[in-house]
Amino acid sequence: MRSIFFTILFFISFFNFSQINTPRTSPASELTQIVGLTEIEVQYSRPSKRGRTIFGRVVPFDKLWRTGADNCTKISFSTDVMINDNLVKAGTYSIFSIPSKGSWAIILYSETDLWGVPKNWNEDKIVFQSEYNSTKIAAKNLVETFTISFNNLSNNDVDMLFSWDDTTVSMNIDVPTRKIVGNNIEEVMNGSPSSSDYYSAAVYYKQENINLDLALEWINKAIDMFESPRFYQLRQQSLIMAANNKFSDAIETAEKSLKLSIEADNQDYITMNKESISEWSKKL
Repeated sequence: MRSIFFTILFFISFFNFSQINTPRTSPASELTQIVGLTEIEVQYSRPSKRGRTIFGRVVPFDKLWRTGADNCTKISFSTDVMINDNLVKAGTYSIFSIPSKGSWAIILYSETDLWGVPKNWNEDKIVFQSEYNSTKIAAKNLVETFTISFNNLSNNDVDMLFSWDDTTVSMNIDVPTRKIVGNNIEEVMNGSPSSSDYYSAAVYYKQENINLDLALEWINKAIDMFESPRFYQLRQQSLIMAANNKFSDAIETAEKSLKLSIEADNQDYITMNKESISEWSKKL
């Protein structure tokens, strides 16, 4: 009886203290992308090709796919976004897809605590669904491991790419940066704006190519308020002047920026100012 007891104790000890950790077949991955003022976060698992034909074989055509491996792929938005003219509220969603020959249906689903495709698929939980054309990848550039990435980033939108084997699909996501910044600018300007507020608002308008006349008014006010404007601040003023077709003023300001750039030994701004002065001189 005693020997049986020690035998049992040995096996319990063996399994408690001799556990082996091995890598997952489809490693987990997280990526975060800031788009304007919106944070987009993706959590997914990444299966690999390993010599297999993926679409039409490993991932059947015209069937719901978890868009990854293991737990369902999840995406989070810190603000409301627009996808294909559809409003998607801030929050976290699971991503499913239906790959077909030549196109994919991309689906955002409100339930996220899932392992793979839910057994009881509920159409009422579909937050977004739309069809996107797929693009073939050249044989020399095949994607070995399933990859979700972001490309063509701007303040107002980004392309979300799903790539694996010989196929890639792109879904554009619009974010409300202009609305958020516009509301913030309006609130600040109705109060007691500082020189930095005028400067930041003017530079933003120039970046977005909107309200250029107001941008010029505000950048001039900001520069007047600065005790000793720096070369990079004068550079922005010259660009806004040029955007308003005031090329003589732009050249004069760029020359001031150039002088300060030389004193600061900033080669990038020296080059940019010289190029701009040459370009704008041809428009006089």
